[in-house]
Amino acid sequence: MEIEAIKLWATMGAIAVGTIAPAIAIGWIGSRGADAIGRNPEAASKIQTAMILAIAFAEAIAIYALVVALIIKFV
Repeated sequence: MEIEAIKLWATMGAIAVGTIAPAIAIGWIGSRGADAIGRNPEAASKIQTAMILAIAFAEAIAIYALVVALIIKFV
C-alpha cells in the first residue's frame, strides 16, 4: 500500500471518529438539557448556560480532530 493511500485512510479515520463522538455528545447534552429545563423551568438560564458551555467543549474536540486530520494529510 502506498504512503499516500495510508495517509488518506488515516485522515478518513481521524475525521470519522473525531466527528461522530462529538455529534453524539452534543445530542446527548441537548437532550439532557431539555429534560432538565422541562423538570425545573425556573432554572432554565443556569441550565442553558452550562449546556452551551458543554456543547462548545464537545465541538472543540471535533475541531481538534480536523486539525489532526489536516496534519496527517499534508505532512
